[in-house]
Amino acid sequence: MKPKTKALMVALCAGPLIAAAQPKSTSDGIAEYRKMLEDGNPADLFEAKGEDLWKRARGPKKATLEKCDLGLGPGVVKGAWVQLPRYFADTGKVQDVESRLVSCMAALQGFNAEEISNTPFGRGEMANVTALATWVAAESRGQRFNLPQKHPEEQRFYELGKRAFFFRGGPMDFSCASCHSVDGKRVRLQELPNLTKNPGDGIGFAAWPAYRVSQGAMWSMQFRLNDCYRQQRFPYPGFASDLTVALGVYMGVNAKGAESIAPAIKR
Repeated sequence: MKPKTKALMVALCAGPLIAAAQPKSTSDGIAEYRKMLEDGNPADLFEAKGEDLWKRARGPKKATLEKCDLGLGPGVVKGAWVQLPRYFADTGKVQDVESRLVSCMAALQGFNAEEISNTPFGRGEMANVTALATWVAAESRGQRFNLPQKHPEEQRFYELGKRAFFFRGGPMDFSCASCHSVDGKRVRLQELPNLTKNPGDGIGFAAWPAYRVSQGAMWSMQFRLNDCYRQQRFPYPGFASDLTVALGVYMGVNAKGAESIAPAIKR
């Protein structure tokens, strides 16, 4: 056998072994870890609870939420999540899924919206709002984000969200953009998606609500934003405030075309 032919055969045989021996990247390892957990994602339990809450007569009015309009007409849930936040004429507000659910709980079931909004995450009716949001998001799993931007208030909220995203302040002089405005940034082992543009399918806005394994809790987008401000050393924003809803509009519009995988699972 000629030396060149022999060398080529050795290279061809060794190639797969060398490729197999290449160490996995940190992101590959985390992705593999999440994949292993997907079949037993505890978010499924919250999803089932949310569906039950939607269909069960509750509150002072002993009514269900089956007439709640999430933007596509009373009772229509499929496809609603990937078009939220949006403007609602009956409240005169741009609302995300959680604030809209609270409005429906107040109007249809007789709950006190202010009381719910002031309840800590994970407790009382606020825990029910998170479960409802989880189910609503799950009903649009696999669909692609396409938030409306026709109404002037939707456009205004996008600009407000953009300004909030880049606003720096607090003792750390941080902003949302400090972590999420460039490609390839990470904190320790955690990759940080660039949310100023479409980061891709199932990333960033397209992954929440999500079950946090390290916390043993279901986190809605409002909860996620609340914790982001904690990490920035800002005061907690009010639940469903214009600020947090506007940030949702900004990230949601930027995620146009991205596939929703919510409810996802996070470390």
